[in-house]
Amino acid sequence: MTMPRDTEGLARAETWVFDLDNTLYPPSCRLFDQVDWNITRYVAGLFDLPLEQARALQKTYFREHGTTMRGLMTLHGVDPVQFLDAVHRIDLSPVDPSPRLDAALAALPGRKIIFTNGDVPHAERVMDRLGVRRHFEAVFDIVASDFEPKPSPQVYAKLAETHAIEPTRAVMVEDMARNLAPAHAMGMTTVWVRPADGSGVAWALDGADGGHIHHVIDDLVDWLEEIASAT
Repeated sequence: MTMPRDTEGLARAETWVFDLDNTLYPPSCRLFDQVDWNITRYVAGLFDLPLEQARALQKTYFREHGTTMRGLMTLHGVDPVQFLDAVHRIDLSPVDPSPRLDAALAALPGRKIIFTNGDVPHAERVMDRLGVRRHFEAVFDIVASDFEPKPSPQVYAKLAETHAIEPTRAVMVEDMARNLAPAHAMGMTTVWVRPADGSGVAWALDGADGGHIHHVIDDLVDWLEEIASAT
């Protein structure tokens, strides 16, 4: 169950914090699937494992450490910069340029920041592909968070401190429901981009039944256009 629509939270927003993957573009692009399998191949190569065993280990680290990378860093001393470079070598062609998203972001008052468990180079490539990079004043990535992933609460505090965000005047938009809980606890208005096309997976739905979600939407662009038309 979600909370009632917090329309006041949207009206007073000065800062809009957007997740990147499966949020700015729909999960039907399957872009993150490429990253996911690159991680599997990385783990397989690192430990000389068959892909099936590497996949299982990858998901164990994801569940126990927040990201597979964090598990590899903590338990095996993996270089995070080298890891990020390797796993983000992907084909961006499934993501189409989005003039509608570009226009919707242009019409959205306030500053906009990307908050991602990926890295800046990946975020910039995706934003360039979509044609929306000009709208975002900053990317707060996994490097900026000292490689501590969402939904670790201290990462949200560092985001707010680094970019002088007043949480009660901020909106966070995210496809992973559990990642909105710390934002809500800080006072942010929260927006969950629910996977509407059947392409969602369990980790995106985890936490969706909590009371920390103000808005549930199925399409980011439609929702942003609706906001623009109401102002």
